[in-house]
Amino acid sequence: MILSKRGGPTSQVRGSMASVANSPRGWFSPTQNRILVALAFLCLATGAGIGVVGLIDRSGEATAAPEATGSPQRVTASTAPPPSPTTTTTTRPPYDGWVDPVSAFQPWGDKVEGLLTFRGNPTRTFHGSGPMPSDPQILWRFPDSAMCGNSSVGGEVINWCGTGWTGQPSVFERDGRTWVAFGAYDKRVHVIDGDTGERILGDAVLGDIIKGSVTIDPDGYPLLYSGSRDNFFHVYATDRDNLTELWTLSADAAPRTKWNNDWDGSALIIDDYLFEGGENSVFHIVKLNRGYDANGLVTVDPELVFTAPGWDDELISAVGGNVSIENSVAISGNTVYFANSGGLIQGWDISGLADGVEPTRVFRFWAGDDIDASLVIDEEGYIYAGVEYERGNQRSQDLGQVLKLDPSVPDDPLVWGAEARTHLDSGVWGTPAVHRDVVIVPTDDGRVLGLDRATGTERWALKLEGPVWQSPVVVDDVLVQGDCGGILRGFDVSNTAIEPPELWSVELGGCIESTPAVWNGRIWVGTRSGFFYAVG
Repeated sequence: MILSKRGGPTSQVRGSMASVANSPRGWFSPTQNRILVALAFLCLATGAGIGVVGLIDRSGEATAAPEATGSPQRVTASTAPPPSPTTTTTTRPPYDGWVDPVSAFQPWGDKVEGLLTFRGNPTRTFHGSGPMPSDPQILWRFPDSAMCGNSSVGGEVINWCGTGWTGQPSVFERDGRTWVAFGAYDKRVHVIDGDTGERILGDAVLGDIIKGSVTIDPDGYPLLYSGSRDNFFHVYATDRDNLTELWTLSADAAPRTKWNNDWDGSALIIDDYLFEGGENSVFHIVKLNRGYDANGLVTVDPELVFTAPGWDDELISAVGGNVSIENSVAISGNTVYFANSGGLIQGWDISGLADGVEPTRVFRFWAGDDIDASLVIDEEGYIYAGVEYERGNQRSQDLGQVLKLDPSVPDDPLVWGAEARTHLDSGVWGTPAVHRDVVIVPTDDGRVLGLDRATGTERWALKLEGPVWQSPVVVDDVLVQGDCGGILRGFDVSNTAIEPPELWSVELGGCIESTPAVWNGRIWVGTRSGFFYAVG
């Protein structure tokens, strides 16, 4: 069900909680891009002596023609009018900023080949590399005995096993072999051979369990970054025989902390800066000062250069003090985005960071309820957010649990909102996936929804054994989705207009909360059974 669209009856509610100054940074904002595309269509039509074939609406989609009916359809190279013989083509200048928006859906740089962080790149849109196996089987299981550890929740000690939310392994090529790195509930970070499942390095042993996804340094430094529930965010060297801790960031290092000291988010490292949010409710930027010592071993000399609260007084008055940051920060253009368990989505301008200019907040939107899922940003700068439904407030009911936002219209950024709840304590925990013209969203009640990317209307829904917390992964037009029945499935999403037919299934056992990594014909994923699997 579509609950709200820009300009609809909820505009007044949205406007009361959305405030900010600048439009998104980048080569052009989404709104500017749409204006330029529209002008381009007019110019092409005039030069070629033909009618205008498309119009751009506020959602950024191109309609086929004024007289056409049905859903909006994006104009592609095959449907766009041919250029005039006299048209002069121009080359887009090199991007001068932190993350080029058009790098969405692409691998993270060209220095390290692999899937290096949760959802692969700074916009959280790269899902891996094919070929996708067509008839996958379990190839091996790691380790010999279940990975389990005790951890306290609300004063109660619980035994946790395997890997959980989000738990996506990092996969990368190094020294002629495929390395797979992940944290687990045995309070260890493991680095193993992707082909054999054998350890490459000795484990890192932490003080508590690891829930989130590790990050591999994208610039080629042999460094691994991982959070934990032990109060610290850790930096490890991978150029020794064992994972060697070089530095930790305490959850108490930042001022004005709230909630707790866990670190679930998967960090981003760009140009020697580390960007990370913590369950202490604070966003952190660290200057790493990476280098090498006289023996050629990697070094870091980090400095915490910036912190910002993940909340403000308006949010606290609305939801109270549960305002932790559990998702992984995303960066597009010169803006870093994150959300918190109070439902506040923020964007901070980091354009002058390297020159000593302190970041400033340039985007604010209140979604009404807990956002643990990471924000996903497409090539035009649109933000897609999955929201839980645990407070049951009016704001959540008005907006829905899947949102598309346009940060270039900060006073009224909501493009559409869709309902993804069936009862209280439902909604969305997994990070949505943008695939072609659909947004694929898992829900706590066991559904996997395919929503029209332009309008938010539901095209199809799969029913699996819930809760479904694993973030969807799409490679080679195959959706890989696990459920709490312990079954990993592949669905054909080459035709996004129909309910995806199932291609294959593999029974792993244990609830699959973790997000799989797909790379060069193999799938790696851990489950709550206590084990980590290679499938291919």
